[in-house]
Amino acid sequence: MKPFIKPRLHRHSPRPRHAAGMSLVELMIAMTIGLLLLTGVIAVFINSSSARNEIERTSRQIENGRYAAEILSDDLRVAGFYGELNAGALTAPPSLPDPCSTTDTDWLAAIPVHVQGYRNATAAPGTCVMANLKTGTDVVVVRRVETCLAGIDGCGAVVATRPYLQVSTCAAEAAGSPYVLALGSVAPTLHLKGTDPTNPALCSATLVPRRRYLVNIYFISTDNGASPPVSVPTLKRLELTGAGWTETPLVEGIEQLRFEYGIDNAPVIRDGAPDVYTSNPSAYPDSTCDAVCQVSNWTDVVTAKVFILARNIEASPGYQDTKTYQLGTVAVAAPNDAYRRHVYSALIRIANPAGRRDTP
Repeated sequence: MKPFIKPRLHRHSPRPRHAAGMSLVELMIAMTIGLLLLTGVIAVFINSSSARNEIERTSRQIENGRYAAEILSDDLRVAGFYGELNAGALTAPPSLPDPCSTTDTDWLAAIPVHVQGYRNATAAPGTCVMANLKTGTDVVVVRRVETCLAGIDGCGAVVATRPYLQVSTCAAEAAGSPYVLALGSVAPTLHLKGTDPTNPALCSATLVPRRRYLVNIYFISTDNGASPPVSVPTLKRLELTGAGWTETPLVEGIEQLRFEYGIDNAPVIRDGAPDVYTSNPSAYPDSTCDAVCQVSNWTDVVTAKVFILARNIEASPGYQDTKTYQLGTVAVAAPNDAYRRHVYSALIRIANPAGRRDTP
């Protein structure tokens, strides 16, 4: 018997393959497609960034315009507020006061003139100093006192250099000098109403708290008040500090400011409602309105319409503003620049002078 011999297996090595490469044409086509896709991605990114920036610019403009309207509305609404003092019963001055006087006698005379405006201002009114006042815009003066009592319930304490109004509530004092408007350094002298039921005319020993006297003047400047200043139209406010004034930038991008005033001038009954609107009570009904007429018109102002033209702080690439904007009775043409604009308006009832005339 023959021995079993395991057959030898022969392995055949596979036939070598030729390496498959990319031709130059295929490489160029792939690069072209890649560049096209990259260009599309970049274009989408640029458009998205541009749209986002434009939304941010517009949102800022809307916020600035509404904020400017809110500031003016809040102050005008309480113009003529003098706490316990009935300013409507005071004698009006013979002529319009200097809005920037720092003399206490002038402050006293100006109390009945709660609002005082200047149409198309070409220079700072009176003795005022306004940095880079934008000509052809309106200026408005608001006079009142703070709605809180100095040093009480979180209200600021009396400051020696600032003006304050003190009004007596005691009948005995009211027969003489019922109110005092002076700097905080002047010691208060007026008292509260007495509490003795047997002698109601007897004054209390407690002095009447004082209210800070405010004069705020709003205007448009051609710069933002920064250091160094940036050339952007800005709503600013001059604030009476006593012996001087402080200029405060409020809102950037406010390009135009216009007012129309509602005058309660009914010949028989003044009921606190406007009978006529005019953009300039100093020249109503016409340019023959003399000093007495001007004071009478301004003391009869019971409402105000505010018109604000706000623009973007930054230019919008590829945009050109050729619109005309209506601010009350005034049409304002855009200067064909790249800034987007919008008009904001508000109607304000000046509560204190109007309320004193309300009839049931």
